[in-house]
Amino acid sequence: MDLEYLLFLQNFRHLINDALTPFMELLSGFAVSYLILLPALIFWLYDKRKGLFTFATFCFCIGVNSVVKLTHCIYRPWIRDHRIVPAGDAITSATGYSFPSGHTATAAPLYLGLATCFYKEKKWFSYLCIFLLLLTGFSRNYLGVHTPQDVLFALLEGIAGVYIVYKVFNYVHEHPEKENLILIIEFVLGIIFLIYIHFKPYPMDYVNGELIVDPQKMMNDGYQDIAMMMAYPISRFIEKTWIKFRPAGFGAKGIILGLLGMVLFFLYFVYLQPYYVMIWGPHWGKFAAGFTKIFLCLAIMPAIIKLVSHFTDKEKTEG
Repeated sequence: MDLEYLLFLQNFRHLINDALTPFMELLSGFAVSYLILLPALIFWLYDKRKGLFTFATFCFCIGVNSVVKLTHCIYRPWIRDHRIVPAGDAITSATGYSFPSGHTATAAPLYLGLATCFYKEKKWFSYLCIFLLLLTGFSRNYLGVHTPQDVLFALLEGIAGVYIVYKVFNYVHEHPEKENLILIIEFVLGIIFLIYIHFKPYPMDYVNGELIVDPQKMMNDGYQDIAMMMAYPISRFIEKTWIKFRPAGFGAKGIILGLLGMVLFFLYFVYLQPYYVMIWGPHWGKFAAGFTKIFLCLAIMPAIIKLVSHFTDKEKTEG
């Protein structure tokens, strides 16, 4: 039934001459590339708690999703049924195992985290986030790279992650002295996840003498995702212990700092990240790339904001 649904969408794509395919590809690509900048900007400029909550949800969910994906090792729809042909260039980013949907698992904690944070004060924004999340999940079906089960489970992961992190954040708010313990637990859990995905057995199925999915390549993505999970407690501890920045606001200073943060993120994403694999190899290079991504958002940029604010406030005082 799930594959028949994908074939139905595939026939619809052909009927409209792939008119919606570029939009669906853009929506999917945005979720895994630049969506994270939205909570980053909120964290840097507007509200630390809201930004931090969304990051905590994302880092936790992306680590768990990686373990689930590498545990089940379910092949892509077109491997299970050769009638399915992914749309456009979607197949180039849809490598490896299918369940759960990685794009949806990335979008779910980010969109749902933001929707949860802003529900009381900006309901329209929360509804927009939920709509974009559902549309992102649907895009993975529309492009023919994931089954409905892949998308649905990733959505459920996001919901569960938001609920768990929400409860933890409320607990830490009431018992701030327990935060370091919780950060240690998350870091240790990440180490356990790494050991698990590295040593667990993987299917070794061949077609025409070639592996259908190379487990080593799939472990690369797992290392990167789990690194983001482990980067959160390190970044959070450093920021709250030594940096202690305050959001820059939406004045001229905040706008400039926000643009600087986006430029640094873009430079990391496009130019710096590829060199990590060349330097440290596929596993640890991907790990370093994932760690840097979160550390840049939660520690490096806050340190820059704190430094800039110190000098600008000093100038105002002297003036």
